[in-house]
Amino acid sequence: MSMDIRCIFPDLGPMVGYAATGTIRARGRLEHGDQTALYEHVREVPGPRVVVVQDLDDPPGHGSLWGEVNATIFGALGCVGCVTDGCVRDLKEARAMGFQFFARGPGVSHAYVRVESAGQPVTVGGLRVSPGDLIHADQHGVLLIPRELTGELPAAAERVVATEQNLLRWVRSSEFDADELIERRRVKH
Repeated sequence: MSMDIRCIFPDLGPMVGYAATGTIRARGRLEHGDQTALYEHVREVPGPRVVVVQDLDDPPGHGSLWGEVNATIFGALGCVGCVTDGCVRDLKEARAMGFQFFARGPGVSHAYVRVESAGQPVTVGGLRVSPGDLIHADQHGVLLIPRELTGELPAAAERVVATEQNLLRWVRSSEFDADELIERRRVKH
């Protein structure tokens, strides 16, 4: 996702889960406040779950779906956190319960927030997310992990870490040579 979506609680560590999706709106008067469709959709997604919510207001963030009440409810429904291009609130309470927030930032009010849809693809931070997509998010941002790569991911991550650590050990050692660095790091065509 774009840098517009940031980790609100870096101290809570990474978040991984399957996306349950929805859209919200907060501008205008509350016509209905029924979140049942989102609750039902969340229960259909395998755990652990991450709720990914697109804010349809222009600009987004007029009101927040996410605060102490919904963090508690969605936590009880097996969600580890939320990702939204809107805002979040009740930061102290959400952090205390370990419910992770990824958002544009904090907002002062829930306003007339209401769920508009659930279980459909959404676009948040420029990334299209469908129900059941695997989400990884940490202090650096949010990304989608293609399902076909999940089996290969642990070994690939280990290879990257090993390669980087070998390079760093050499650069920090007395055997480091700038000319050799240039040769090692040169892209070969």
